[in-house]
Amino acid sequence: MKTGTKIITLDNGYHLWTNTQGEGDIHLLALHGGPGGNHEYWEDTAEQLKKQGLNVQVTMYDQLGSLYSDQPDYSDPEIAKKYLTYEYFLDEVDEVREKLGLDNFYLIGQSWGGLLVQEYAVKYGQHLKGAIISSMVDEIDEYVASVNRRRQEVLPQTEIDFMHECEKNNDYDNQRYQDDVQILNINFVDRKQPSKLYHLKDIGGSAVYHAFQGDNEFVITGKLKDWHFRDQLKNIKVPTLLTFGENETMPISTAKIMQKEIPNSRLVTTPDGGHHHMVDNPDVYYKHLADFIREVENGTFKGE
Repeated sequence: MKTGTKIITLDNGYHLWTNTQGEGDIHLLALHGGPGGNHEYWEDTAEQLKKQGLNVQVTMYDQLGSLYSDQPDYSDPEIAKKYLTYEYFLDEVDEVREKLGLDNFYLIGQSWGGLLVQEYAVKYGQHLKGAIISSMVDEIDEYVASVNRRRQEVLPQTEIDFMHECEKNNDYDNQRYQDDVQILNINFVDRKQPSKLYHLKDIGGSAVYHAFQGDNEFVITGKLKDWHFRDQLKNIKVPTLLTFGENETMPISTAKIMQKEIPNSRLVTTPDGGHHHMVDNPDVYYKHLADFIREVENGTFKGE
């Protein structure tokens, strides 16, 4: 595949921004989080893997409703009903794969993207050589319990009570509340400061994010509150890498359960890594990823 940017037209008429970096016969498709996030933390993935001695062609894309891709009018109930679904975003991954001519490839996804990797490996696993689930659990209730514990680690009880009061009253725009969220972000999402992912203006796909997540990473009021996938993990048949930051929002205790449930899988963790541990500690993150791909390629990968 040629490197650089390519705009693809979906069968539904919308357009998605894609970008390919690197060279070689190994192909990696990268899914961003959010939902409503964007591709940015994958921009140096090919370069980072090359530093680890591995040539990989990496393709990233912005999902529908995110950054450079089309932004449907989600205020239209019919459009929201059609496109703000798990099924749409899962099938979108496979249509992107098809239109880019990918097969027998690796799929990596962070956070929400890691949810899509789990679902894709079950539904479309015949196209995969390997799957990488980065910072995403299979049971959302365990995530909610984890982020509430994280609040206790860095905020006084007065602020935790205040946050809960704001959440009860749907008062998410309150500046004191947002200041508390930022403290949590710095400790557990973007530990490397100043974050490379901050912008002058919020560029997130807020309509998609609010529909599935809510206002921020530490409260779930959208569709994700009903995410339960553990009974399906046994159906992931491809070699799988689970990679989590050691100081992030997602509980490693859940990752350990996932590793036991996915037949041929390995769990690795990134020291001093938050939710975006590919940015916080790239040397360790990408060594784990390169080792995994290299072992799958030469037939020596064995799960734990």
